[in-house]
Amino acid sequence: MEAQVKRFSFTQPKMGSPFTIIVYANDSTRAAFLAEQSFQLVDSLVNIFSDYIDSSELNRLCAAAGTDKKPMVISPALFEILILSKYAYEKSGGTFDITLGPVTRLWRKARKENVFPSKNMVKEKLSLTGFQKLRLNHEASTAHLTQKGMQLDLGGIAQGYIAQKVIDFLKQNKISNALVDVSGDIVAVGAPPGRQGWTVGVNAPGDMKELLNKTLLIRDKAVTTSGDIYQYMYHQRKKYSHIVDPKTGYGITSQRNVTIIAADGTKADWLTKACSLLPISKAKKLATELNAALLIIELKNGKKIWHSTANFASYWKNPEP
Repeated sequence: MEAQVKRFSFTQPKMGSPFTIIVYANDSTRAAFLAEQSFQLVDSLVNIFSDYIDSSELNRLCAAAGTDKKPMVISPALFEILILSKYAYEKSGGTFDITLGPVTRLWRKARKENVFPSKNMVKEKLSLTGFQKLRLNHEASTAHLTQKGMQLDLGGIAQGYIAQKVIDFLKQNKISNALVDVSGDIVAVGAPPGRQGWTVGVNAPGDMKELLNKTLLIRDKAVTTSGDIYQYMYHQRKKYSHIVDPKTGYGITSQRNVTIIAADGTKADWLTKACSLLPISKAKKLATELNAALLIIELKNGKKIWHSTANFASYWKNPEP
């Protein structure tokens, strides 16, 4: 007689946030083993992608920027995420740009010290950006940054990528019902037993505790919500988001919560950032082109204005008739 399938939940701090893995399995020992293997996979990818860890592969690549050293041979994981980032840059019309590292580091420091940077400082850091300065060679698996002082920032894509890799690992190990949640980047496969899908809440704009009164129902999908709830700074009565506009070097001031539902975590992650910057009509067009569903809730004069692609309504747990 087969053991009953049970729900197991595991959480560890990763990338500055709780990283939660929920699996349905009939063996607690195996569930715990797979969760531990998953967390080790997360650690290995963080040690490649993080710009907070001096010895990370990403930071070693950036340290060689603008030098006459040979292009650096990089790991398959770093090469893959750089290729995906290039695709995202091209598809988003340049609104998603991982070369913004010098600018995002400047704003990270500004938020921490609560000191608004000068125009000259922003301009100086912006001059160190530009995707055309990142050279990738498929045949040799090499990467090279052509300007000294360049810094890549994978913060808008790595969480979704890592969450997807964990789900892929669990699927390879015959786990057919699981969910990964890393700081709001959610990737799910299957559904809890006896249910149609996983129930996911969406943050209301401007409030880190309040959720919308409607919930999503997802199966074999990724969902990510991005906004300025946690990371922002005020200057002269304006609220600047941590999401930086690559054209200006400043955080966006329009208050939007952007939710994307997509086939994989990587796409859901970067699309939320791109759709935070794009005009709403272009954001909807891009999401539709990439077979994703988009919800944007804007805060204007204290009022919530909703915008969504036509396919988003089908994901509400109790869709309106």
